[in-house]
This record gives sequence, C-alpha cells and structure tokens, in this order.
Amino acid sequence: MSDGGDGRDDDGRDEVVRFWQRLGLPGIIDVHTHFMPEPVLRKVWAYFDAAGPLTGLEWPITYRHDEEERLALLRSFGVLRFTSMLYPHKAGMAAWLNGWAAGFADRVPDCLHTATFFPEEGVADYVREAVESGARVFKSHLQVGAYDPNDPLLEPVWGLLAEAGVPVVTHCGSGPVPGAYTGPGPIGRLLSRHPRLRLVVAHMGMPEYAEFLALAAAYPEVRLDTTMAFTDFAEDLTPFPAAERGRLADLGERILLGTDFPNIPYPYAHQLHALERLGLGDAWLRAVCHGNASALFR
Repeated sequence: MSDGGDGRDDDGRDEVVRFWQRLGLPGIIDVHTHFMPEPVLRKVWAYFDAAGPLTGLEWPITYRHDEEERLALLRSFGVLRFTSMLYPHKAGMAAWLNGWAAGFADRVPDCLHTATFFPEEGVADYVREAVESGARVFKSHLQVGAYDPNDPLLEPVWGLLAEAGVPVVTHCGSGPVPGAYTGPGPIGRLLSRHPRLRLVVAHMGMPEYAEFLALAAAYPEVRLDTTMAFTDFAEDLTPFPAAERGRLADLGERILLGTDFPNIPYPYAHQLHALERLGLGDAWLRAVCHGNASALFR
C-alpha cells in the first residue's frame, strides 16, 4: 500500500475518503468483505485466476495483498466496521472456519465477528456455540456450497438465528451463474417459515433483482447488500432494471453497503461512485453506506 513515492494514490484512498466526507459521515460500514485463513483465500484467488465454472469470466483481483496490508488499506479508506465473510464448500469445514473467524475478530476488533454453516450433522450445535460466543453476522453461500436452504438439517439453524436476531448474508441470487438452489424460490420458501429471519441478500440478488426486492418488500427483516451491483462490471453482465429504481428508494432503509473487498476486479471507490450515480440523493447514500448497518448491528 503505497503512493509510489510520487504522490499518486494508487489504491484510491483519497477518492474513498472524499466520498464519505462529502456526505458528512464519520466513515463507512462494509458488510461484505472477505477475510479467511490465508491458504483458503489463496485457493479462492486461484479459482478466480482460472476463471472457474462459478465465474466463467476474467476476474482480476485488485487488492491481492497480504492480510495486514488489506486491513491497513480498509482502515485508510475509512471503513469503520467490516466482516470476514467465509464459507465452506463441503461438510467438515464450517466449525474450523468459525474457530478461525472468532480468533480473527478477537485480534481485529473493527471486524464484526463472522461465522458460517453447512447442512451437516452437528450444525445446530456449532452455530449455537458461535452465537453464544458473540458472532454478529453469518455467511451462507448457496452457490458455492450447493445446498438447499430448506434442507431439514438447517431448520433449527434458521430458527435459532431468527430468534437471536443475527443477520445472515446469503448468496442466493443466480449470478454470476445459476446454482441448483439459487434464485428467489428456495429463499422464498425459507422466509415463509421464518419471516423474522434477518436475511441479507448478497449482491442485491443479481440477476433476479426484481424478485429479491419483492421479497424484501414482503418481509420487513429482509435486507440487500450492494456488493458489485450497479458497477460497470456487473452492468455489462446483468444490468439492474431501470423499472426497479423506485424500489431502491422505497427500501432505502434496508439496503447495506457491500463490496466483496478484496476480491473485486476494479478499485474500491468504483462501488461507491456506482451508488452515487443512481441519483437517489445524499440521504439515501448516507443510510446505505453507514446508517442502515449501524442500526442493524447497533
């Protein structure tokens, strides 16, 4: 993380800081950032580098730095709180990832203690343990994990999280490619049984934007994060429907800033400017970039 010695702001820090200072904010809260054990993160990066089948397109990692540099960079951006979104792709991983994430939150106090799960024997026990140890947010990745959110093994998990009021950031949209259990159908069935679940739809549910916005309108505890949505990268692939712009304003108190840092193919500031150019006003931006998450996580 350097300006190269010639005054250049290579990582776009000044641009990010100017954004939130203009809005009169103390900084921003990013609910969708990735920190995970380094060997796991390296495998994720290798997958992106190879344009794996869940992406299928060129996806350069903009912030391919070591952990300490990534933390320093987020803080220099003025990110006050962030998450360590991590997720298993098979049974037997989640409890181990949760142990790592608990230790990470202990040594990185500005990271919201994050946890995850997988449909397997014992899942309710380790999720309960994570909640009791202070987990503030969970990550569920239906595309990578290739599991049905309505799996009977997960029923006590959803009930526990709904009762505890702990948000679950869930990759349930069918972007960048559909999965067996992505799309609004499986999540809609889940919400019909657990209407108080604080489910945060990652990536605004792309490409099923309209359907997930409709679920948010129907269920007051459903929220959406902005991760990659509205950026040039996403608009080239799955443009947000202009007819839904009004719903963004109507649901403004339930939209949260997310970015996918560090695994993004463009500068961090581009996500912020993509939100700004929606033209929904400074009050909307202040809520999305700080106020809504601050209220959710108190």
